[in-house]
Amino acid sequence: MKNILSFCVLLLLFNCNTSAQKNNNEIQKEYAVIKTDSEWKKILSEEQYYVLREAGTERPFSSPLNKNYTKGTYHCAACNTPLFLSEHKFDSGTGWPSFDREIEGNVAYGTDHNLGYSRDEEHCATCGGHLGHVFNDGPQQTTGKRHCINGVALKFVPSE
Repeated sequence: MKNILSFCVLLLLFNCNTSAQKNNNEIQKEYAVIKTDSEWKKILSEEQYYVLREAGTERPFSSPLNKNYTKGTYHCAACNTPLFLSEHKFDSGTGWPSFDREIEGNVAYGTDHNLGYSRDEEHCATCGGHLGHVFNDGPQQTTGKRHCINGVALKFVPSE
């Protein structure tokens, strides 16, 4: 009887630390802009929600921002935080808007293992929206970085 009781207590302890609760703790990370899923769904298109809130990826070569060469600033499509300057944009040939650097302090970083290997993931530092990934195969004459960003996660604001 004592063994059964010990087993039940252990089972209860392990069940109190489920992956759902761990995910809730991760979501609790503090951002300046916090909205519920239903609030995000009201202000974002389906594709924007998929990329920004579910860490999805848009099809390559599908964003008109990929070939945008107008001077201006690329903002987060969810919260309007300025993220990248047009002067740091380059054509990487990958099918996604690419930049050699971010606006310092406005992009946060994490790691994802969704493809079975580690990649440096980029998020908006203000709302936590998924932007894309950063790689070390960018222009060597500048930073050597390639910030490979989903165009649907961006809103372009032309210079005046």
